[in-house]
Amino acid sequence: MRILKYETVITSTKYLNTKQIQNIQQNCMMHACTNTTQSHALRVKCMVRSGPANRIPVAPSPHLRPPSSRRWTRPVGRRRRALGLTVAAGRSERHHRTRPSSFHQSKVLVVASRIHRCRNWTATMSRLQVRSFSSPVSSRANDLLSELQGHLGFRTLRPELAHQLFDQMMRQPVPVSARALNGLFAALARAPPSAACTDGPALAIDLFNRMARAGRRRVIALTSHTYSILIECCCRVRRPDLGPSFFAHLLKTGVTANIVIYSGLIKCLCDLKCTEEALDVLLHRMPNNISDAISYSVILKSFCDSGRSQLALDLLHMMAKKGADHSPDVLAYNMVIDGFFKEGEVSKTFDLFHEMIQQGPVPDVVTYSFFINALCKARAMDKAEVVLRSMIHNGVQPDAVTYNSLIQGFLTSGQLKEAFRLLKLMTRQGVIPDVVTCNSVMDYLCKHGRVKEAAEIFYSTAVKGRKPDIVSYSIMLHGYAIEGSLVKMIDLCEMMARDGVVPDLSCFNILIKAYAKYGRMDVAMLFFEDMLKQGVKPNELTYLTVISAFCKMGRMDDAMEKFSEMINMGVPLDTEVYMCMVEGYLNLGDSMKAKEFITKMKNRDIHHKPWKGNR
Repeated sequence: MRILKYETVITSTKYLNTKQIQNIQQNCMMHACTNTTQSHALRVKCMVRSGPANRIPVAPSPHLRPPSSRRWTRPVGRRRRALGLTVAAGRSERHHRTRPSSFHQSKVLVVASRIHRCRNWTATMSRLQVRSFSSPVSSRANDLLSELQGHLGFRTLRPELAHQLFDQMMRQPVPVSARALNGLFAALARAPPSAACTDGPALAIDLFNRMARAGRRRVIALTSHTYSILIECCCRVRRPDLGPSFFAHLLKTGVTANIVIYSGLIKCLCDLKCTEEALDVLLHRMPNNISDAISYSVILKSFCDSGRSQLALDLLHMMAKKGADHSPDVLAYNMVIDGFFKEGEVSKTFDLFHEMIQQGPVPDVVTYSFFINALCKARAMDKAEVVLRSMIHNGVQPDAVTYNSLIQGFLTSGQLKEAFRLLKLMTRQGVIPDVVTCNSVMDYLCKHGRVKEAAEIFYSTAVKGRKPDIVSYSIMLHGYAIEGSLVKMIDLCEMMARDGVVPDLSCFNILIKAYAKYGRMDVAMLFFEDMLKQGVKPNELTYLTVISAFCKMGRMDDAMEKFSEMINMGVPLDTEVYMCMVEGYLNLGDSMKAKEFITKMKNRDIHHKPWKGNR
């Protein structure tokens, strides 16, 4: 294991007397104890050198020197007697040497060294650095905060430990600064999930609530930065309902809200589907001098997502009237255009497109892609290609999303040659086909019985560095299932495991149905059990496939077991499942059981519907 050693050297032009020297030594001991963790050793030495009479120079602030500096690493001679202090792995020893008579004619050199394996030099040195020569009482709160940040940096901060250290910090007579507390909350807000703490933003909210319940007697007045961090945490943990509560707490404390706080509040309200309240905050509560385009964009998106694109258009016009600072950009126009397309208001999208050009924003690749995608879904492929040529003529380069919409449109219309023509054009333009492009072509080929050609595309994507995704595997599994190539399906499953692709419900349903179709219920049930082990919950189709296969084989006990399991799992029952059970019992000549299931179906208000073809 590679070992790194760092040293912090303290020098000064200031002179202290003997009593002050003893305070320095005591502070060094406390700093060593608070910064010693389970697997890291911290060593602090107070070494003595010659100096002016009755005065000793000590540094007001630390300076870093490399460990190789000869000035500070040479051995201590007879004239440089030392008082050593060692703290390692949770235990401490003090080694006192006989104090020389010329002790007051000495110079104090405090060297803090920590031996450990470290990922981040800056974070490590900030934890080792001696902050100040304040009293132990005044620095205790900062030491507890440093310990919290240290555990967070090493991903060992459990919620229970955080509560314990934070409560101790709150009880200290001298509080920590609001800036230091904001640093802790910000670090928790951005902390990735770990084994010790799976949700850092939620822990930040919890710590603030503990502080609020304590009355904040031990913490100085919080700043607007504190509340902006907490409201951001609400969005991260998907608890937008807490955002307005923090904003109300801010108003009670008298802190002035800034643009970040208002934007976070608006986002929380939109996530709560309270877009009208968010608009009221934007137009009437938020000062005009701090409102920005981001806040408007959040509300525009919320209106469009809820199917109210006309209200979004009204807000867009309001933005344009406010002036240059609030003029909508191409992103805002794209949101409303996409909203109108989703609502089927095609004429309004073209009107808005021409309005955007007149107002100044230049349509980008996203704008043109929206129009092309809408025209392809309407199977107006000729108009879609006209938009593509206009797009290229205006200097906007199509991307993979644009070509994917066109290729999917041609495939849906059954024009495979046109799809391959666009695929070649896409390559000539320097746009690399992605996995979505390949999936569209493979799906068309498999549905039309051309599985071999689809397999060639599938394996060529892996060779070219475009790793197939779960959709690619599902398409190929379905193609092999249609052919009845069960061995190739197993080979594909092994390839999935090697590539680290986790099968989803669709994959398991394809596998179970394929083996059940050919009477291989032993293998089908192995896939069923594997699905449960991986935490994938079966749906109606899964149980219907298994129950139908058991009923056709006359294994009614197994079918009844899966029927009961389906009820216990809370999977919705439909008429097809009941009819499978009825036909199974009738085939065995058990009319009483068949009538019993018909009665159950009527009591559950499940009406019979005729079978449509062979399953």
